[in-house]
Amino acid sequence: MSFLASHETSPIAPPATLFFGGRVRTVDSLNSVAEAMLVIGNRVAAVGTPQECREAALKLTTAVPDVVDLRGRTLVPGFIDPHAHPLMYGQLLSWVDCGPEAAPDIPTMLELLAKAAADNPGDTPIRGYGYEHRNLAEQRHPTRQEFDKVSTTREVYVMNASGHGGVVNSYVLAKAGVDRETPNPPGGTFFRDADGELTGELSDAACDILTGDEGVKLGHHGPNFHLGDSKEHHRAQLLHAQREFLSHGVTTIGDAQVTKREFGAYLDLVERGELVTRINAYFLSSLLDEVLELGLVDKFGDSLLSFAGIKLYADGTLGGWTAYFPEGYRDDPCRTGSLYHEPSEYRALVAKAHNAGLQTATHAQSPTAIQLVLDAVSEALSVSPRADHRHRIEHCGLPTLEQIEQMAELGIMPVNQPQHYYNWGPGVTDAIGSPGERFNPLGEFVAAAVPVTMSSDAPVADPRPLEAIQTSVTRKTRSGVQLGSDDLKIDVVEALRAHTINGARAMGREKDLGSLEPEKLADFVLLAADPLEAPEGDISGIEVLETWVNGVRVYAG
Repeated sequence: MSFLASHETSPIAPPATLFFGGRVRTVDSLNSVAEAMLVIGNRVAAVGTPQECREAALKLTTAVPDVVDLRGRTLVPGFIDPHAHPLMYGQLLSWVDCGPEAAPDIPTMLELLAKAAADNPGDTPIRGYGYEHRNLAEQRHPTRQEFDKVSTTREVYVMNASGHGGVVNSYVLAKAGVDRETPNPPGGTFFRDADGELTGELSDAACDILTGDEGVKLGHHGPNFHLGDSKEHHRAQLLHAQREFLSHGVTTIGDAQVTKREFGAYLDLVERGELVTRINAYFLSSLLDEVLELGLVDKFGDSLLSFAGIKLYADGTLGGWTAYFPEGYRDDPCRTGSLYHEPSEYRALVAKAHNAGLQTATHAQSPTAIQLVLDAVSEALSVSPRADHRHRIEHCGLPTLEQIEQMAELGIMPVNQPQHYYNWGPGVTDAIGSPGERFNPLGEFVAAAVPVTMSSDAPVADPRPLEAIQTSVTRKTRSGVQLGSDDLKIDVVEALRAHTINGARAMGREKDLGSLEPEKLADFVLLAADPLEAPEGDISGIEVLETWVNGVRVYAG
């Protein structure tokens, strides 16, 4: 049994709550299970037996604890999602759902978009999200000519499920002055048919044309999903997203692409007292010089909103076929994807951030892109050694075994998304063949002593940690098919740690978050069943009953 040091008490006794009558999965170094937990104020004060927690309450506070009977249910630490895009997620929740269940084919997608246009007359943009061309009956992307049937006088845009591009109508291209002679921007593509005519599909840096004259421009520093809305729209979108995260037990989020748009929206919620989930902001690499000029090289912010590091991109996405495979994709050898930066430029960005003491988090999917990250970090460490740098590779979908060993040697942390495998695993093998069966090789990371960390990448997948945990344990896709061998799986203990304490470590927050131990912040989730005892195929169906942040219940199902 352990409890909070007595010097943490204050002259005014803070509220205290005793939880007992169920299981408390502490996710500490011993993966302990306790019978009770005492919370005083916004901190965990003690874990142990009910009697031990009552004795701790007498020592630590004069307040009489409220009592919560868990009734046989299970407490776990608040889930941590170290790579997501909350504002983008909230924005897309207000768009037309063009995912496979809503729009299995292009005519149905056009009907949904046309209805949205009819329901919103005027010049309001018509936007949709969630399509994946391999999930459409036609097995292809829509075209601008098809979207022109929805409107020729205002924007029509449907974002690919990956978030790295989509399809627009002719109006968008004409308004931006893009025609068949327009060169592709560095790090992006305006796709063309066999005759050289624009198809309407665009990816990554080409999405800059969607943000308007005053919008956020990213160039080749990342895919541009930063579409401008009003301040009030951003507030509503962020609040909607926050409710969704909390309803699935997520209490801390790493926003993996922050620009002035996102940061301004968070500050607005803080000012209004409406921000509940903890946000760790990774500013986009296009802002690196501004970050350094402002001196944001030490911890900045508080336990609710803080600056975490720099987000970079090495290549694109497997879902949109923009991840870099120089040998080409299986069904389209001429389509190779792309690197966002020339290797020398990328190495310089990593070195600049590393030398300033900043953590970097680089999106990299293909072996070529992953090697670019490994080489850059290795070079930066050779010049400026730092034992606990915590540089990250986001997604890290298809590393070779040799690259995994190199990650272990360099201390690089992958941040994976098992739900991508769950939702689109077969699409990866369709794209690149049988090597895609190793997508998200979590078991190989564990075997190499590389810590496994999981996230949703919302809105690419919904923020459902229990779904991610189940997928990492079973390796089964939405259709129930297991891709890859059993040695790619991890056990449920590792999976729970991946979405809690390892997520905290990935953001440098493990002293305060990620486990239920004395002196840590009281962020936790009440589950209807114990994920470590449930049949592995039933984990995702466990109900999230309550979510607590700072010792306060902020969601009840």
